[in-house]
Amino acid sequence: MSVDPMTYEAQFFGFTPQTCMLRVYTAFQDYLFEVMLVVEGVMLKKLDGIPGCKISPSKIRKCTEKFLLFMKEHFDKLFSKMEEVLLQLVLNIPKNVLLPEDKVQEQYPYSEEEFQALQDELQQLQQQCRAEAVLEQELLAELEEQKVVKAELEKILQCFDGLENICREHGAGNFKESFALLTQSSKKLQDVLKEVEKKSKKMNQHDQLM
Repeated sequence: MSVDPMTYEAQFFGFTPQTCMLRVYTAFQDYLFEVMLVVEGVMLKKLDGIPGCKISPSKIRKCTEKFLLFMKEHFDKLFSKMEEVLLQLVLNIPKNVLLPEDKVQEQYPYSEEEFQALQDELQQLQQQCRAEAVLEQELLAELEEQKVVKAELEKILQCFDGLENICREHGAGNFKESFALLTQSSKKLQDVLKEVEKKSKKMNQHDQLM
């Protein structure tokens, strides 16, 4: 078999020429084996019809195998020559021939350096696309968080609106002012509570000393 990979021919045919030749060789070989089995079977039947024949079936088998080996050796020699002719004259694409899909290379030729530069640029673009995809996912996640925060803020505003309506119904005036007064009153109560706690501690200390 040829050691030339013949990749350009494989691009055109859809299979390597060597694969084609191997299948042809296998088909011929299988056919040769089948023919020899048929010939052997015919000979055995003929011998059975001859009275007093001293040729045994095992001897027929040995003769068949010997003839098969002889045929195979000659077949291999002939096939080797046939393979060489087919690979050179039939399954070979001349060096000066371009396939239709490669015509663009003839119109727009480029050097290896230019091809490598294009490859580098392509890799950079791919990296940028991946980075932009990651950034897009982060922005989408942030947008979802903002939607959640917005929903919570809307709930709080609705709560404040409800409190303001309650204050108006009870004549408390503006909710913001009422809330400010409530905050001041709460601070005053906290101050009073702290003062009571201080006095209570002092009284407890005084009672312990007595």
